[in-house]
Amino acid sequence: MKKFNTCIVLAFALLLAACSSLRLAYNNGDTLLYWWLDAYIDFDSEQKADVKQDIGDFFRWHRKTQLQDYVQLLQKCQRQLQGNPSQAELMADYVDIRDRTEALLLRSAPDIAELALSLKPEQLASMEKKFAKNNAKFRKENMKGDAQEQNKYRYKKSMEQFELWFGGFSGEQEALIRRASDARPLNNELWLDERMRRQLKIMTLARKIMREQPSKQVATQWIEELIRSGFDRFGFSDRKAFFDNYTQSTVELVHTVVRIATPEQKNHAQKRMDGWIKDLNTLAGQVH
Repeated sequence: MKKFNTCIVLAFALLLAACSSLRLAYNNGDTLLYWWLDAYIDFDSEQKADVKQDIGDFFRWHRKTQLQDYVQLLQKCQRQLQGNPSQAELMADYVDIRDRTEALLLRSAPDIAELALSLKPEQLASMEKKFAKNNAKFRKENMKGDAQEQNKYRYKKSMEQFELWFGGFSGEQEALIRRASDARPLNNELWLDERMRRQLKIMTLARKIMREQPSKQVATQWIEELIRSGFDRFGFSDRKAFFDNYTQSTVELVHTVVRIATPEQKNHAQKRMDGWIKDLNTLAGQVH
């Protein structure tokens, strides 16, 4: 059984985003992901062995079937960087990643259903507590001070990612990037509300499954609906304009960085991707 696959995928994505040493993160991912999941669910003694087995199964499957696809994606990024990608190309990349993520989650819906059917009341309470803690962190980091201070914090977080890819920027470049960053609509209250809406839907469905104990097939259908609604959550008429604008302006921000990058900075990005490609190929060739 691979009932924890989806949670693992999400945690793994966060792990890689935070770690510049991909090979190190991946090879230690089983332990780190177990801790990450346990922080939400607080596994009981009967679940621990199964969870660890599921994590191991996931990494073996992922190593065999997904890493070479990541290599191809990085190689596509390298080709685009050589040719100065347009905003339309960058938007297409965003849509491609979003669609891939949705497809992966939908593929994992039966595993999520099996997990949901096994949860206990105290574990739902643990999830709810963790959500509340995450929301408090979001408020502290993203909603501190006035709009100027919030824009500054958002810009700094973006720059951390851009510097990982391109290295350092000149003062003139930073000014242009800051201008493009601040051009994005700012409404952290709305982002927090979206987070809480999504969490409420998750908790409501988890409680329903625990209470009604439907068949796995029915639970899977409910979870598929939840996943699709999660990807459609920005389509509400009263919020669609904001999120469409935010997505477009974020693509414009990335396009600005690529457009003003010097040959040396682009070479830095190419070498960074070469390193990740080498790591992925090495990891894909390792059999455990």
